[in-house]
Amino acid sequence: MKVLVTGVKGQLGYDVVNELKKRGHEALGVDIEEMDITDKASVDTVLEKARPDAVVHCAAWTAVDAAEDEENRETVHMINVMGTANIADACRRLDCKLLYLSTDYVFDGQGDTPWQPDCKDYKPLNVYGRTKLEGEQVVQDALDRYFIVRIAWVFGKNGKNFIRTMLTVGKTHDRLTVVDDQIGTPTYTFDLARLLVDMIETDRYGVYHATNEGGYISWYQFACEIFRQAAELGHDAYAPAHLTVTPVTTAQYGISKAARPFNSRLDKSKLTENGFALLPTWQDALRRYLQEIDI
Repeated sequence: MKVLVTGVKGQLGYDVVNELKKRGHEALGVDIEEMDITDKASVDTVLEKARPDAVVHCAAWTAVDAAEDEENRETVHMINVMGTANIADACRRLDCKLLYLSTDYVFDGQGDTPWQPDCKDYKPLNVYGRTKLEGEQVVQDALDRYFIVRIAWVFGKNGKNFIRTMLTVGKTHDRLTVVDDQIGTPTYTFDLARLLVDMIETDRYGVYHATNEGGYISWYQFACEIFRQAAELGHDAYAPAHLTVTPVTTAQYGISKAARPFNSRLDKSKLTENGFALLPTWQDALRRYLQEIDI
């Protein structure tokens, strides 16, 4: 199978291409240098030449706070909505399947009940969430053969993420405050990539939620486990004994440009219902990640 992957320089695109190659598929990874998704002619040219059996669309504007800036909003819309529309249109013409990565941010994050993948109660709180939701709707309007996979709290080897941030600030601070009232589950791109390739090898289309297993946690609990495991693995410089991590509310932490959901719990039972294997626990994923990265 020939698969084109957008956003190959990002955390997820990088891992998806590697997973495809491991399984013997022909993987074509592209980023803005090879294909500008906001340019319809560029998308049409690249996809017509490649004629893939499937596209995994990882490219997106993901800088959540910067998306709120007035000067960025048109660009965010062009990338997350129009770029997705260009890809969906090309997939329709070429009759190839499309897997689109979305986010828990399409919901308002209220309550404490896990969000179901087929829930239609969309109330995104920020520009990023709104544009990713519009991207979902573009895909559903254009295609029958699609997967939409919502993920949350992503970390991978090829990019910036919460774990790297914690390890970096842990070296230079005696005290950290981390939000304790936003609840969700981390997603390791290495594990997620295997699931995404599992999906495109089938025709079990639809909307799914995917994160690692291991239970729902707060960012504070995640930070504590990061430092605990880093110390256990001998990375004392990144988990100094004098470091104190204190839980705070979102309100106490301070106002960010973009509102964040409190409830990022995602129900993943649809994966098993359709024969897909659940991801390993986030605790196990964190340990493997800490052993892999150069910290």
